Amino acid sequence: MGIDTGDDAAVYKISDQIALIQTLDFFPPIVDDPYSYGAIAVANSLSDVYAMGGHPLIALNIVGFPIALDKSILQQILLGGAHKAHEAGVLIVGGHTVDDVEPKYGLSVTGLVKPGAHYANVGALPGDALVLTKPLGTGIITTAAKADSVDKEILDNAIKIMATLNRDASELMVEIGGNACTDITGFGLLGHLERMAIGSNVSLRIHLSAVPVIPGTWQLLEEGIAPGGTHRNLSSVEKSIQWDSDISYEAKLLLCDAQTSGGLLISLPHNKANTLISQLAQKGIVGSVVGEVLESQGPPIHVVQ
Repeated sequence: MGIDTGDDAAVYKISDQIALIQTLDFFPPIVDDPYSYGAIAVANSLSDVYAMGGHPLIALNIVGFPIALDKSILQQILLGGAHKAHEAGVLIVGGHTVDDVEPKYGLSVTGLVKPGAHYANVGALPGDALVLTKPLGTGIITTAAKADSVDKEILDNAIKIMATLNRDASELMVEIGGNACTDITGFGLLGHLERMAIGSNVSLRIHLSAVPVIPGTWQLLEEGIAPGGTHRNLSSVEKSIQWDSDISYEAKLLLCDAQTSGGLLISLPHNKANTLISQLAQKGIVGSVVGEVLESQGPPIHVVQ
């Protein structure tokens, strides 16, 4: 797999039994605590491998850091990342650091998958259910935090969600069997779904009332808080969306909110969805059926209440 579908990572076949997954991701701080920032950045970087049904093996740190800033901050960033990588069973084997005006951190990750067993962001089939494994709202909440406009409890919950690995969800997806998968990150839920719909030559129906939302997100939206990336996402996907008349502007922003280290969006046969959700729950993951896949008809995505 290359760049044709704008997928999460590249897959390179080594033999009939082994293929490499290669990806990288990094970004500036989205939270003030450097340790949490490091953990979130690593969870986010590894997520691309999990979305493809693979197992991350080794990684390299990618770091930009202001030379004048206290090095203990960098130490905490790397410590948070190292602990999260250890949790995932991933070895960080080196990396590269440059002087930068703003801190940036992430990983270049190499993983393994069996050729033909890998997942892509295309391949959804009519009759599939769409299961989301994390709630939405991280972009809105972290934007509010930068302006000191969110309660600590709400922010701490969002940090916990962002730092949670998608490993268990990925392993269950592979065990139960699905047709397509992507992780929800900067393009927002609808941005990633647009790619899945167009690439799979299907239409997707999303039920707003079924989409899980981090507590506190709706209130922040009603206060007019949303990142610039979320607004740009909405402008970008408008042409592909049919909105029911009762879908509010705030709801549209929510569905386009630029996520960091979001959950997996899995397209799988409808008769397997309840099994997946039940087994996710046993791992402490709240999975939700947020929509269904239809034969291609009209706009790629239809959002209903």
